[in-house]
Amino acid sequence: PPPSVASTRERVRAFMEEHVYPNEPAISLEDDDAMELLEELRVRAREAGLWAPHLPPEAGGTGEGFLAYAYLNEEIGRSTWAQYIFNCQAPDAGNGEILHMFGTPEQKEQFLRPLVEGTTRSFFSMTEPEVSGADPTSLRTRAELVDGEWVINGAKAFITNSGTPITSLITVTALTGPGEISTIIVPSGTPGLIVEPPYDKLGWRSSDTHGLTFDNCRVPEANLLGERGAGFRQFLDTLDGGRIAISALAVGLAQACLDESVRYANERQTFGEPIGSRQAVAFAISDVAVAVEAARLLTYKAAWLRDAGRPSAEVKQAAARAKLYSSEAAVAATRTATQVFGGNGFMEAFPVARFYRDAKVLEIGEGTSEVQRMVIARGLGLPVS
Repeated sequence: PPPSVASTRERVRAFMEEHVYPNEPAISLEDDDAMELLEELRVRAREAGLWAPHLPPEAGGTGEGFLAYAYLNEEIGRSTWAQYIFNCQAPDAGNGEILHMFGTPEQKEQFLRPLVEGTTRSFFSMTEPEVSGADPTSLRTRAELVDGEWVINGAKAFITNSGTPITSLITVTALTGPGEISTIIVPSGTPGLIVEPPYDKLGWRSSDTHGLTFDNCRVPEANLLGERGAGFRQFLDTLDGGRIAISALAVGLAQACLDESVRYANERQTFGEPIGSRQAVAFAISDVAVAVEAARLLTYKAAWLRDAGRPSAEVKQAAARAKLYSSEAAVAATRTATQVFGGNGFMEAFPVARFYRDAKVLEIGEGTSEVQRMVIARGLGLPVS
């Protein structure tokens, strides 16, 4: 990679070592007292230039590309605070790319600029309570054009960043005609937009996640994002980038589990010897090391192909393979690390316990493992339904 991209990892790691890792053992993300520190962290990250490396300078990013973006998220994934830091990357974990790709100049000025500046948050909403995110063609949320306004009715589920004090907008996919899916920008506070109570989640507990209800929610006709009926294509065009980001997070989490396991296996003793001298422990950790390296290379390849402007089908296959392998490797790494730690691995005071419950969502978000296998199978020419 060019020097500017290669330096991204060093800049992110230096930031994490100064501002994040020293505070992790002392502060639980579930504590209200942590929010002030974490908000300060978000501002510091923006000031340090660790924001939207994959977006071009004219969109407020650094223009370093998706390989730098992978480096950024890999380093974030090594932290037990990854859930919060990742979702605070407003233009990354939200609507930055879709607004940049399809927004009008006016929409970019009004909605994208605050996201890139880090003063607001947002997210893309596709999944619905009774409709799988893997089947967007079955959407039930509808938007009808009435007297120059879109009138939206329906519901969405599992929407990240939808209820924070600085959430500025939600982009919503809705049926605007028979078989016609469009994307509409809905600012926070719009009458008829109802943010449901937060979910009680297994992991990623500090990640703001809500269901949404739209009850005759009205927004201007100009809030249509891109062409009418292009919502499904927009979703597909931006999905590969999200899968690369999740894959990189998974690599970082798996690497953290590997590092913790090696350290603990050298320190913890049984019968007068480090447990790392036991072949069963050493072999299990060795398998994690191999999986981490394989996951990292798959992720970097997908990011490089996207930066190189390779055909969409090629990038889609690479992103699906990376996301599938990396997320499953991360879950396996947490299981191994928890076993290496034994009873301590079951205690919240040890990071591997938090990694264990946080890893599972990586196999679900941006398309489940089953969806990734479906994408890969279709790319191989198999007639999978």
